[in-house]
Amino acid sequence: MMPLTMAVPGEINSIKRVGGKEEVRRFLETLGFVPGGAVTVISQNAGNVIVNIRESRVAISSEMANKILV
Repeated sequence: MMPLTMAVPGEINSIKRVGGKEEVRRFLETLGFVPGGAVTVISQNAGNVIVNIRESRVAISSEMANKILV
């Protein structure tokens, strides 16, 4: 397992675990970050990570992306 910030852009990854406080995990769940879900990193810049998840493009902070293990 590795944090989402270390994933190779363009490569499909399976979410293994979502860490952090309960409120952070719930917020990420509403965006589609659930164990077993597929996520693809599109790009990383200026402290943000842009990903494709559930056929949507979402930008999250690097801090949040570090809590998502793939």
